[in-house]
Amino acid sequence: MEHEFYCQFIKPDPSLDCFVENIGIFHNPSDQAKEVVVMPDGRVDLFFMQNGKDEPFATFLIGLETEPEQRTIPSGTLAFVISFRPLAVEYILHTSIADLLNTARTLPDDFWNLSVNDLIDLDLFAQKISRKITELLPETVDERKRKLFDLIYSSNGEMSVKELSDSTGWSSRQINRYFNQQFGLSLKAYCTILRFRASLEHIAEGKLFPELNFADQNHFIKEIKKFSGVPPKELSQNKNDRFILLSVLKQK
Repeated sequence: MEHEFYCQFIKPDPSLDCFVENIGIFHNPSDQAKEVVVMPDGRVDLFFMQNGKDEPFATFLIGLETEPEQRTIPSGTLAFVISFRPLAVEYILHTSIADLLNTARTLPDDFWNLSVNDLIDLDLFAQKISRKITELLPETVDERKRKLFDLIYSSNGEMSVKELSDSTGWSSRQINRYFNQQFGLSLKAYCTILRFRASLEHIAEGKLFPELNFADQNHFIKEIKKFSGVPPKELSQNKNDRFILLSVLKQK
């Protein structure tokens, strides 16, 4: 087992929860590549990785995803990742990811002063990352944005754009302009991704009928296929642990 692909995630310090969802590791110590399907999950991932001992250290930022993607994790890959909530894009990373929809951006090798020597222990990596992000924490955050994301997450994306607008005192037009300029998609599109992600928790438990606010079973199946590439039953079977996100949920 110790020579097979594995991943592990830990929660950050509660003081960072507004910006960071978790910090994790992906490691493929086997002599074979691992085929996986990456599904949209509403997170923005910052990767520090090395594809084998003889390969160069690389750092890159992955934007939001709106469709499933087949990826190959080469033998020897060791990657540490910070999974950010979208609010971090503006306040921690100080950038826009509108141009990174379903793609990635390579960052300087010395980004945040990390190197291949930091890819050893997940707990030590998380401690160093937590210190760095704590240094970058803003003095103030637009309360409309903070409340907006709190509501989006707590409702699993099920609140309408109008309900979110009314609750935050921020017009729908302004919210969508912010989402499109900052993340490259509309608020409604983002909420749909979060609803899909919440549905994965039910599918991991073997519940193949909609538990959330889908119009009907056909709508549920159509949306699951849109974001995973397969119908709920096949997704639940998760042969060869191809769907990493589902595998992690089943471990809980």
